[in-house]
Amino acid sequence: MRGAACPPRRRTATRRTGKPMIQTLDKYAVLLSRCQDLPAIPTAVAHPCDASSLGGALEAARLGLIVPLLVGPQARIRQVADANALDLGDAVLIDAPHSHAAAARAVAAIRAGEAELLMKGSLHTDELLQEVTAAATGLRTGRRLSHVFAMDVPTYHKPLFITDAAVNIFPTLNDKADICRNAIDLLRVLDIERPKVAILSAVETVTDKIPSTIDAAALCMMSRRGQIEGGILDGPLAFDNAISREAAVTKGIVSEVAGDPDILLVPDLEAGNMLAKQLTFLAGAEAAGIVLGARVPIILTSRADTVRARIASCAIAVLLAHARRTVRTPAAI
Repeated sequence: MRGAACPPRRRTATRRTGKPMIQTLDKYAVLLSRCQDLPAIPTAVAHPCDASSLGGALEAARLGLIVPLLVGPQARIRQVADANALDLGDAVLIDAPHSHAAAARAVAAIRAGEAELLMKGSLHTDELLQEVTAAATGLRTGRRLSHVFAMDVPTYHKPLFITDAAVNIFPTLNDKADICRNAIDLLRVLDIERPKVAILSAVETVTDKIPSTIDAAALCMMSRRGQIEGGILDGPLAFDNAISREAAVTKGIVSEVAGDPDILLVPDLEAGNMLAKQLTFLAGAEAAGIVLGARVPIILTSRADTVRARIASCAIAVLLAHARRTVRTPAAI
């Protein structure tokens, strides 16, 4: 990663268990360090027409993560760059008159082999995903599309991945199985060989009064029968039991996952979105975002994202793209 002045820093964090203060490595800096010697990946950036999205793409290019193809109204992109002192350098500009056309052209660039990653600019997520999921011209695979937040939570001892908090509103059991498979495949690319998946609900017991508990039990059985491979699943687990081993022990829960999950699989989008934003705005977490299940990884950022979170999203996508080049992971990821 050329020009990357991001060595692993140490962040001090306290646990709310009465234990001594601990120090954890800056998880995003460790992630970036893995990209240091990898070639930049051609990336179609759809409608980067505000300072945040354009600046994020150009910074990722400066760090050697991506080679951006900036798809949108050329005059407007140049105006944004001039107004915010952003150097376009030798970035390729592909003219498209408006956001919808930019989304379509960016997806077409992927299909034509011009780019290996897709990045959201300053357009609505629905607008971009509509083009991604188009039957004849999109990027669908046999997998359900799903979103993963890769979170750096200061009070948690390792990276924490939350899914799905942005794409699937009320996922069915089969949807959740694909959401789980996508997240597991992602973590295996990140060298977590057997990701631990906590399937969240409001309680840790199975009851027909709370359908998500039944889904959780079914997903665990699917894992045992080989329908979901590569991870260690447990659920239903309430959030406290999932995150805190002490809470699980207190309630008599014996689990490999409790207190040490890599992935939190949430019952629906509302729960996941609120959880991710609570961690961000109340616990000081940072959240990188990526959509999986399409022909290529989709870098999905928000206007509220920090520069570090945007760059981390790009870094994850770059690692996935290189994994696909070496046939280490399914094309759906």
